[in-house]
Amino acid sequence: MPETILRGFTGNDVPDAAVYDTCIRCGLCLQSCPTYLETSTETSGPRGRISLIRAVGEGQLDLLSPGFVEQMSECLDCRGCEAVCPSGVQYGRLIEPARAQIRRAQAATERLPARAARAFALRLLFTHLGTMRAVASLLRFAQITGLQRLASALGLRDLAALAPRIPPRAFVARGQRFDVRQAQGTAFLHTGCVMHVAFASVHEATVRMLGRGGLNVVVPSDQGCCGAIAVHAGEAAMGREMARKNIAAFERSGADVYVVNAAGCGSALKEYPRWFSRDDPWHARAERFSSRVRDALEVLDAVELPAPTVALDAIVTYQEPCHLANAQRIVAAPRRLLAKIPGLRLVEMPESAICCGSAGIYNITQPAMARRLQRRKIEAIAHTGANVVATANPGCAMQVGAGLRAAGSAAQVRHVVELLDGGYVTERIAE
Repeated sequence: MPETILRGFTGNDVPDAAVYDTCIRCGLCLQSCPTYLETSTETSGPRGRISLIRAVGEGQLDLLSPGFVEQMSECLDCRGCEAVCPSGVQYGRLIEPARAQIRRAQAATERLPARAARAFALRLLFTHLGTMRAVASLLRFAQITGLQRLASALGLRDLAALAPRIPPRAFVARGQRFDVRQAQGTAFLHTGCVMHVAFASVHEATVRMLGRGGLNVVVPSDQGCCGAIAVHAGEAAMGREMARKNIAAFERSGADVYVVNAAGCGSALKEYPRWFSRDDPWHARAERFSSRVRDALEVLDAVELPAPTVALDAIVTYQEPCHLANAQRIVAAPRRLLAKIPGLRLVEMPESAICCGSAGIYNITQPAMARRLQRRKIEAIAHTGANVVATANPGCAMQVGAGLRAAGSAAQVRHVVELLDGGYVTERIAE
């Protein structure tokens, strides 16, 4: 490939110079960046990475130079820097297009086996959710029979440890409808990819809680993965394909609000407009769609709920999902909801909003840094003395859960909605 092709950014999905030129290099972001906290290295912080992106954009650095590729991969895209930036630098509008540029350049010279493996991992698993369920069923069989230990013996110990316990059944979107008396509106429930196979109980609890808040719930079968995993991996076109499917499904549903109980998905769904150029017909549709997207905790905090009556005798600490606290700026709502539960004692953990090291598939692409951040989070949890860790994202639940097990801790990880739902006398929903 001629060297000139690797100079600067080209084609679609280009990091916006107006965004990186906004950075005044004040450094206030550094103490909010997980990788900088671990390394104290300038290029492992937002300010350094923005300088690298600018250098590539201005043709001073090769797009595929090892240092640039490594730093774009090492970034968690946790948006901690965005939450504290005095200049309002929209960092996500830089890191995701930069990854898309890298991925397109790499694909041009990638060998067929590598391309095939990537296509399976992303397209087959996340576009065709039936495959995701088949893989989950195999994982459940391995967990029940003890074959999971074989994966550890074959050198896949970290992946085996991260896997959550797969429940007996998935929560599959089949066009279900759950109606309540005197409904105040209708919510579309996003079932997602990993959530619907690994955390079916969270979806069930969400349906019940939305009903208690006066909302009918619909679960259309024509929805799909939010596309966040694809975009974070540099596959922007695949992400847009998934976005179009969800936008169209919501438009057909007639629902008033699109509700999601996975923070990473919610962040992506709310950012659909910037996935499409302004001259793309889908841009306006994405804007209308995203204006209706709400995290489940955001909705439950806004509606009038009956007071929970079942006490939870537990010390709970809240692990803030990055894409709920930093990208969506939803911080107080989860704590207000937890405070409603009788008997629950909430203890704040140090660095609650510092990423746990999950970040989509980060613990696969950057396992060493993921383990460092996992240990940092487990130490913070231990400081609280909590026996329950509340969170609101599947990646956080898996990463923190695996870290607690490795540390020999008996603490449980639960979704905030599950804990809130436990404050009522409940029965399993019928699908």
